[in-house]
Amino acid sequence: MINPDTLQAFVLAVELGSFSAAARRMGKAQSAISTAIANLEIDCGVALFDRSGRSPVLTSEGEALLPHAKGVLLGNREFMAKANSMAEGIETRLRLALEAGITINPLAEVLQEFADRFSAVTLEVLMPSPSETAALLRDGSVDIGLMTEQEGYPLGFQFRGIGYSTLVPVCASSHPLARLDQVGHRDLRQYRQVIRYERPGEKPDQQNEMKSPSVWHAENPALIADLVVVGLGWAELPLSVVAEPLSRGVLKRLHYRFQQTDTFAGLDLVWTERRALGLAGQWMRDAILALPEAVWLKP
Repeated sequence: MINPDTLQAFVLAVELGSFSAAARRMGKAQSAISTAIANLEIDCGVALFDRSGRSPVLTSEGEALLPHAKGVLLGNREFMAKANSMAEGIETRLRLALEAGITINPLAEVLQEFADRFSAVTLEVLMPSPSETAALLRDGSVDIGLMTEQEGYPLGFQFRGIGYSTLVPVCASSHPLARLDQVGHRDLRQYRQVIRYERPGEKPDQQNEMKSPSVWHAENPALIADLVVVGLGWAELPLSVVAEPLSRGVLKRLHYRFQQTDTFAGLDLVWTERRALGLAGQWMRDAILALPEAVWLKP
């Protein structure tokens, strides 16, 4: 088996341009580097450098093998990083559920810092429906969940409110409601409303408040927005979901005659006592909790 130091000598000799520079970088004598590379050539059965000139020059065989040598060294570093993380109590994988309709934009800096701090941890981000988020937390399929607030949580759930998202009533720009400066209950009742599909036993939330006797159901906010865009009804949706189609003019924001302020849906960060968070999970939880509430109101 080839010694990693030998591969390191080979790669450094190429990157730094000479055996002597590789020796200085590794803190070894030049003769040790020359011997290591010569032994590597014997083991490989090919010449890695052409030594006929004043300075060794990489051969075509050496050029072909160089990426593989770098790959082996990278694999070694990744192996040691993950092993060290495990020894320090850092989990190898963290699973985050971000309920459909909640914007990921406020988490951008948190996720970047997480990547820098915990490079050996694999992060999995899921986007389930509200009912699925709670179920995934309950059975241990995810470690942390961001979801619209619930009236109550099952025993063993831990949660903290982190802010609010704005709910916006919208319709297609070609929809009859789009021609009205303000809409009342009577106007809304004339047209189909699209709301989120509720699974059996699931408690309705603010996004599922029925204002029309004609209702269609869809699995998640993004699908509801697609149905509204093509004129199949109107809906109340998180601003993060409809900001882009509103900016393009394919959706029109409705203004209620009976309500002068925006509707807000509370957001909770949830985890469970049944699944202990490692150091990476604890850091992620605390970093999200430290975000100002106002960031969640932006699209």
